[in-house]
Amino acid sequence: MSAYIALQSWKLAIVSDPLGFTSNWAGPNVCNYTGVYCAPAPDNPSLLTVAGIDLNHADIAGILPEHLGLLRDLALFHINSNRFCGKLPASFLHLKILHELDVSNNLFSGPFPYVVFDLPLDALFLNDNKFKSLLPVNLGNSPVSVLVLANNLVTGCIPPSVAQMAETLDEIILANLGLTGCLRPEIGELKELKVLDLSCNKLVGPLPESIGGMVSLEQLDVGHNKFSGPIPRGICLLPKLENFVYAFNYFTSEPAECGRLGDGNDDRKNCIVGRPRQRSAAECALVGANPVDCLLAGSICPFE
Repeated sequence: MSAYIALQSWKLAIVSDPLGFTSNWAGPNVCNYTGVYCAPAPDNPSLLTVAGIDLNHADIAGILPEHLGLLRDLALFHINSNRFCGKLPASFLHLKILHELDVSNNLFSGPFPYVVFDLPLDALFLNDNKFKSLLPVNLGNSPVSVLVLANNLVTGCIPPSVAQMAETLDEIILANLGLTGCLRPEIGELKELKVLDLSCNKLVGPLPESIGGMVSLEQLDVGHNKFSGPIPRGICLLPKLENFVYAFNYFTSEPAECGRLGDGNDDRKNCIVGRPRQRSAAECALVGANPVDCLLAGSICPFE
């Protein structure tokens, strides 16, 4: 009955469903609803319970009601590429076995939902919405292996709690968020990380030497920021690194070892003497005259 209440509440909160995905959401047999998937209940295998919802690419508009927190056995919640808006329900804190949460490519707004970073998720996709806030201080509480927050309206910095994700995190995409300040050396604690994308932000200062210890890293993109100084040699010596994009920054030198990456080494539009397709001397002189010292109080994160 709780699943019926939750899904009927959701249907009432939907204002547009042009493809008719929810047209058969009627009656108590919720396992027959389009996009709703049932499985034996974890605490009573003789009963079926709602274990998954998949309404990806349904072009549905509406909000998510608090009653969705009644779906206590939900493991998968996929609603990417719709027109859902508003905030994620605070009642999601009751979804204690939720494994995957994908609400990407919607119109959600307000601050990033703190509650989801305390859930036992393996994959979290909040990208391509209209969330507007600092990154949550409890970001590091999340046990996810994949975290994608790109293309939202964020101010401030990557919180130091990110280092707490070292045991589980494989991929983190924080592109085009508006992040500022220096990149914390704690980022180097993510020894299992394979993909790190910080492109298209406003990060400044040098790249931390600690990145050279991220031995699992395969893809590193810090392009289109305001980084400066030399590229740490240790980064280009990483044994699994295949692609290193640091184009459109203000780096002043790169170690010879970066050349081993071939086409996977993108150093365009920097201030590296002797390399082709660099910034003008005037651009480089302007930044060089005002270097960022990340050791000064407030430089790592001016918003703290």
